[in-house]
Amino acid sequence: MRWLREVPIDDPVDRRNAPVIQVIALLLAVLPPLMWLLRALVPGVPWRPGEVASMLVGLSVSALAALSFGLVRGGRFVAASRLLLTGFAASAMLAYAATGFAAQRFEQPVLGVWMAIAALTLGRGTLWLMYAAVLAAFGFGIAVDIGAQGDMAARLTDLAVSAAIFLMLSVVLDRSSAALRDSLREATARGHALEAANTRLQAEMAERERTHAQLVQAQKTEAMGRLASGVAHDFGHLVGLIQGHAHRGRSTDDVARMRAALAGVESAATRAAVLTRRLLAFARADEEAREWFDPAEAIASLEPLLRQLLSPTVVVRISVTAPLPEIHFDRTRFELMVLNIAANADHAMPGGGTFTLGAREDAHGHLLLTLGDEGAGMEAAVLARIFEPFFTTKPRGQGTGLGLSVVKELVEAGGGSIHAESEPGRGSTFFLRIPGRVPAARHVAAA
Repeated sequence: MRWLREVPIDDPVDRRNAPVIQVIALLLAVLPPLMWLLRALVPGVPWRPGEVASMLVGLSVSALAALSFGLVRGGRFVAASRLLLTGFAASAMLAYAATGFAAQRFEQPVLGVWMAIAALTLGRGTLWLMYAAVLAAFGFGIAVDIGAQGDMAARLTDLAVSAAIFLMLSVVLDRSSAALRDSLREATARGHALEAANTRLQAEMAERERTHAQLVQAQKTEAMGRLASGVAHDFGHLVGLIQGHAHRGRSTDDVARMRAALAGVESAATRAAVLTRRLLAFARADEEAREWFDPAEAIASLEPLLRQLLSPTVVVRISVTAPLPEIHFDRTRFELMVLNIAANADHAMPGGGTFTLGAREDAHGHLLLTLGDEGAGMEAAVLARIFEPFFTTKPRGQGTGLGLSVVKELVEAGGGSIHAESEPGRGSTFFLRIPGRVPAARHVAAA
C-alpha cells in the first residue's frame, strides 16, 4: 500500500483514490489474460460461437487497464481513470449488444461499482456520462432481446425499471461525491489558510524577537552609559576628596590637622571600596561564601565603617535587641547591604540628620533589620521603583542606581525579603527579614 500511495499526484483527492484505481487496473490487466490462457489450454473443449470475440474484447480491456496503471504510476491520474472507465463502458455496450439485456442481468451490480468509481475519482460529469453509457448498453441489450424473443412491452418495462434504479443510484452518488469533494476542498482551503497564518505568525514572531533584541541591546547600551556616567561621577568626587585631604595634610605640620586629613582620606577610600563592592556584586564578579554567623557581631564591626561612610552631620544610632538568631549568609554581602542603604541615607540627608540601624528577632525566629533616615522621603511612584536596576532620582551622571537593586538581590538570594516605607518629608525606612536559627550556645545555656 505504501508503494501504491507513492505516486507523483498533486491533488489530495486523486492521491487518496490512486491506490484503488491501481488495484482495479492490475486485476483487469492480469486476471482476464490468465483466464483466457487457461481456457485455451483446456484440451478437447471446442470454442463456442462468439467466444473468440469475447476474448478479444476482454484482452483489449486488459491492455487498456495495463496502460491505465502505467499512467497512474506516472502521475497522470485523470487520464488513467478516463481511459479505464472508457474501456469499461465500451466493453459493457459490446457485451449487452452481443448477448442481450437478460443475459447480463446478474452483471448489473458491477455497473453500479463502476459508476461509484467514476463519481469518486473524476466527479459528477464523468458519473453522468457513465450513466448515459449504461443506458446505451441497456438499450442495445433490450433491442437484442426484442429481436430474439419479442414481447416489446415487457422488455421496455425491464428497461424502465433498471434505468430508474440506476438513476436513483446516480443521484445518490452525485450528491455524496459532491459533498465529499466540497468537504475536502474546504478542508484543504482551511489547511492552506492555517499554513499561511502560521507563516505570517512565524514572521511576526521573528520580527518581534528581532525588535526585542534591538530594544534589549538599546537598553543595555543606555544602562551601561548611565552606569559609566554614574561611576565616573562617584569616583571623580571621591578622588577629589582624597586629593583635597592629602593636600591639606601635606600643607600642615600640626599633628591634629594631619590626622584629620588622613581620616578624610580613609573615609573617601572607604566610600570608593563600597562602590567597588557594589559594582562587583551587581556583575556577579565575586564568589558567594555563605556561613553561619552572629549578625550582632557583624553590626558591631560595621559601626566604625558606618561613621566614616556617613557625613559628619549625620548621627548614627544602632540598636540591637539581644538575643539575635544566627543567619546563613555571605558576611561580606551582608555588610554590603547595610553599607548600600547607609550610603543612600547619607545622600537623602545632605543637611544632616539621623541614621538608625535596628536588629531584633521576629516572631518566626528570623532576623529583622530596620534601617531608617530622616531625609526628604519618597512619593509612592518613586517608592514603587526603588528596587529596579539603574533607577535613580539623582541627576544624570550622579548615581548608578544599583544600590537598592543589589540589596534586593542579595536578600532574596539568602531566602529573605525586603520592603520599604516612606512618605515625603518624613524620611524612609527599610525592613529586611533574613531566615535564621537559634545559636548552639543558646541551646547549651537553656539545657
